[in-house]
Amino acid sequence: MSILQENVSLKSYNTFGIAVKAKYFVEIKNIADLNTVFENELLRTEKLLILGGGSNMLFTTDFDGLVIKMSLPGITYKENGKDVEVVAGGGVVWNDLVNFCVANDLAGLENLTLIPGTVGASPIQNIGAYGVELKDVFSSCTAFEIATGETKTFNYADCKFDYRDSIFKNELKGKFIITSVTFHLSKAATLQTHYGAISAELEKREITSPTIADISKVVADIRVSKLPDPKTIGNAGSFFKNPIIEKEEFDQLFAKFPDVVNYPTPNGKVKLAAGWLIEQCGFKGKVVGQTGTWKNQALVLVNHGHASGQEVYIFSEQIINYVHTKFGVRLEREVNIL
Repeated sequence: MSILQENVSLKSYNTFGIAVKAKYFVEIKNIADLNTVFENELLRTEKLLILGGGSNMLFTTDFDGLVIKMSLPGITYKENGKDVEVVAGGGVVWNDLVNFCVANDLAGLENLTLIPGTVGASPIQNIGAYGVELKDVFSSCTAFEIATGETKTFNYADCKFDYRDSIFKNELKGKFIITSVTFHLSKAATLQTHYGAISAELEKREITSPTIADISKVVADIRVSKLPDPKTIGNAGSFFKNPIIEKEEFDQLFAKFPDVVNYPTPNGKVKLAAGWLIEQCGFKGKVVGQTGTWKNQALVLVNHGHASGQEVYIFSEQIINYVHTKFGVRLEREVNIL
């Protein structure tokens, strides 16, 4: 088994760069190691945290338990005509998978370029960006059941995907560890260029017949222009979900704020741009102590160097309260709070 460590700093294992420690820490590079960990009577009684890229969490205190860093590797694929099945280990860095697929002309993930984190976390959050969600390309995943040590397969229906949500965040939270994900991609691309600034950027670059490589490059450039690099300044990407409200509620909001940024959803509800709401409350680029919002995107909270997780959390609460007071909409955190 990988070496079990005690009293380990997690600062380099979370993209916010929060200086907290874990009571126990182990890195998993194969399935056999998982079985060994949970056969250990000492460890079975400990509070558990499964860690991928550490990009969707905010530590507000030390973790008094066992942190398992999932580093299961591997990407394989097989073609069946235009259809392609891609299998990736849960520890694969998400953007490494995207780059692999783009390089091999496997279409479907290009709009999800530069999303931080690992493959194993992608179904839990149902990650998404620029008009594409994980569920659109998901086929199945394998997961280790902590209670039994058995490996189970979950298909699309099993996962109960919703906006930034899945069964793994609800009924099965803390019960399974995703070890691999299978994606349904294609050799015949159906490009999604309608969302956000993609079409405008393609036009600006005079690209009239884009490839998946073009889409990936454009998305990457847009993200870099808006979002800070965690290697430079601590952050967890989008801190809040874009709120989805009923049409009647939106009509009332629109009457007061006709320039509100919104996107109709297939079920008749309306998605609002959380970043716009926050910016209208004067928070874009705001600095409070060692935390604040990013200068180019109010949706992103940052660590200016020595912020505590508690400091970031309190600041996020202020944003929620301001937005609710001004717009009557209550923001929900996308980031996991620990």
